[in-house]
Amino acid sequence: MPDPIALVPLPQSVIWSEGTWVTDDPWDSLSVGLSEGLGRTEYSLSISPDGASLAAGSEAALADGRNTFAQIVSGAAGSIPCVTIHDHPKHAWRGMMLDVSRHFRTVPELETMIDAMALHRLNVLHLHLTDDQGWRLEVRGYPKLTEVGAWRDQTLIGHHQAEAGTWEFDGTPHGGYYTQDELRGLVEYARRRGIMIVPEVDLPGHMQAAIASYPELGNNPEVQLGVRQVWGISDHVLGVADEVFDFLRDVLTQVADIFPGPYVHIGGDECPRVEWERSSAARARMNEWGLTRVSEIQGRFTSFAAEVLAEHGKRVVAWDEVLESHLPDDTVVMNWRRAAGLKESTARGFQTVIANSEHTYFDYYQGDPDEEPLAIGGLTTVEDVYTADLVPGRLDGDQHKLLIGLQGQLWSEYMPTAQQVQYMAFPRMCALAERAWGSPEQSWEEFEERLRAHLPRLDAFGISYRPLD
Repeated sequence: MPDPIALVPLPQSVIWSEGTWVTDDPWDSLSVGLSEGLGRTEYSLSISPDGASLAAGSEAALADGRNTFAQIVSGAAGSIPCVTIHDHPKHAWRGMMLDVSRHFRTVPELETMIDAMALHRLNVLHLHLTDDQGWRLEVRGYPKLTEVGAWRDQTLIGHHQAEAGTWEFDGTPHGGYYTQDELRGLVEYARRRGIMIVPEVDLPGHMQAAIASYPELGNNPEVQLGVRQVWGISDHVLGVADEVFDFLRDVLTQVADIFPGPYVHIGGDECPRVEWERSSAARARMNEWGLTRVSEIQGRFTSFAAEVLAEHGKRVVAWDEVLESHLPDDTVVMNWRRAAGLKESTARGFQTVIANSEHTYFDYYQGDPDEEPLAIGGLTTVEDVYTADLVPGRLDGDQHKLLIGLQGQLWSEYMPTAQQVQYMAFPRMCALAERAWGSPEQSWEEFEERLRAHLPRLDAFGISYRPLD
């Protein structure tokens, strides 16, 4: 722990710009650099009355060190402690998923989230860009995806679990999308803060917005659908015509070009089979492909997407439903349906991200529903996030090595504003970040005390967090 007596005056402004710290009131020394003497994930930060220095074993570790320095500086009142820190993370994947399909978030709002993630040394922003309720990605050659698919006529008021006959709507169009240039700019903004953006194009289900844009992508091309106005799971999934696979090739190729990281998420979750079961075209395709079960059609989509992305040097990330079919060996599985599913994915040799709904879904209530904003349901407190057993059951040593990280999920059906996203994310994200980093285990009471001291940093960033009870 830093000596609380040894303090150093804080410069009026310290920022990171193009590879160097910049300050309007410099110390005698303010240095940064890579060191061959440190492991790739390690960094060493020293702050003294003479200045500050940071060394790291890689650019990623350098970003972790910069973000540690930012955490020390943010919220400080005129002085910061003299301290020496040598540290490295437990997990390579320390992520947050943000659903921008159900409710669109502007680029500045995403930048605020990226800044807050960097403050907590999270390093993966998983952007859920497409779904039944909105398509947010410009795809050249398919203008209707953003002219039609990015907009729904109105949005459900209240909870989706209400009886369908009692649903009310706001009567207000909602939508928006990102140009490819905007996304490239966001990728660079995140990279400079040590964060990789992993895009998600959900397939073959959760595709109603795309099918509303181009009916020929669906199983009933003669039917003109609208972009879905309610939550839940749509039965409208991709059809099996050649033009559907041409479409996917174009989309995934452009996504691979926009996002330089090694991963692209292809969803794969919650794909109803009812349309395929009723489709003569699907049955003909099954015969052509040598399939015997309708469920195997989804595996065909997964394999195709993986092949296209591999051509561009990308690895597939997908929700754990894809375990029901054959997968490329380098697939990264996101375990969401039940924590016990970790055993299946790791036993089959897949790198796995812990993202289970019991503990990492931040669209769940944080307290008494009568006293909280509307949420999808459930209850996950910040204490739950910090103390839950995230790896139940027995995993052997090799299986544990395949657990590459943790990720929190912000599904946005009931988060219409950026402020509501922040309220649902924080301070639960603080607890997740500490567990993802792998800090020494402490009691909930010890963490809560430190968390209360941390809240002024969130105030300094303008984050609208939920107060601690």
